Amino acid sequence: MTERIVAIFSGGGTGGHLYPALALAGALVERRPDVRPFFIGAQRGVEARVLPDRGVEHLLVPVEGARRGALLGNLRVIRFLGTALAQVAETFHRLRPRLVVVTGGYAGGPAGLVAILTRTRLVLQEQNSVPGLTTRVLSLFAREVHLAFPEAVAVLPRSSRGKARISGNPVRPPVPVKREDAARAFGLDPSAPVVLVVGGSQGSEALNASVLESVTGVVEGRIERGPETQILWGTGPTHFVRIQAGLAALGSPSWVHALGYIDEMPLALAATDLAVSRAGAMATSEFLAWGIPAILIPLPTAAADHQRQNAEALREAGAALHLRQSETTGAILWDAVRGLLSNPEGREKMARAARERGRPQAVHEIARALDALLPSPLAEVAR
Repeated sequence: MTERIVAIFSGGGTGGHLYPALALAGALVERRPDVRPFFIGAQRGVEARVLPDRGVEHLLVPVEGARRGALLGNLRVIRFLGTALAQVAETFHRLRPRLVVVTGGYAGGPAGLVAILTRTRLVLQEQNSVPGLTTRVLSLFAREVHLAFPEAVAVLPRSSRGKARISGNPVRPPVPVKREDAARAFGLDPSAPVVLVVGGSQGSEALNASVLESVTGVVEGRIERGPETQILWGTGPTHFVRIQAGLAALGSPSWVHALGYIDEMPLALAATDLAVSRAGAMATSEFLAWGIPAILIPLPTAAADHQRQNAEALREAGAALHLRQSETTGAILWDAVRGLLSNPEGREKMARAARERGRPQAVHEIARALDALLPSPLAEVAR
């Protein structure tokens, strides 16, 4: 029995960096069953929970992100980085990886650095319109840099731009399901427009507050409802009870369907006519892949303000509206929702722009590129 080829995937701290790595590993193994994926992440990142739950091989190291102006904290970051590099180097020595894929975030730094030192082939995948520090530094030594936003090319170091590939984000491709069937799966009326509200896997308190304010205004007659709109609302698990109580106080309007977490997101996307969301890279990439117009309210505290820049890039492309959290009241939000739902031609124009930017097959395209950098099974047997 021949030994499987090891490919290391590293990135995390947040789900926005971890889930692309998991998706790419899955797509690569689907193409190349002889590949053994191994994950390297941070002890304090979301991967510390997700990777053990999924039962995948992994190493968690004590790496943390640097913070501007936090001198003492950053000294600790440097000390932990030394420990992390030693652990990662020992793992490379033991596993002899043939490829390293870094999907961004501080958790990917040690694996990227050891890949450079050991001359292991390095590939990057960047989700946002503005590449983070890890991507910018490692791009100087990477074989390929796969980007989701064409705007990101100009932010890379000049010598790295020739390695850039506009591949999109590795999201799940749209499933072949009828909108009517998808709507009925959530107890929705297939004949009425559906607004999907999501604030990330954990939800967003600020976004939830604005939506509840909108619903309150409609129920109380202060805000015009407009078209017979339905809301499919992923509140986030920790916010669900409070939102349910708020809706109950309004008489539990039948056109609002709140869930703590939407397990069947492909079905939800298939039912959706308009999305209201934060501007995280993976969520917006799913809207693009499905051709869904969006109203984006970026998280103002996101690292390097990347959500605002994601939202601006999609606004300029004609695929989304961009509302600032500090300026978004319930009335302003619902005015934007009502305006788009009352304008089918304008909404379809946004949907076309979204589809033009969407890369629904990105996960398979990037996996194909990774496969091309690996030795063939026969070559590995002969080695």
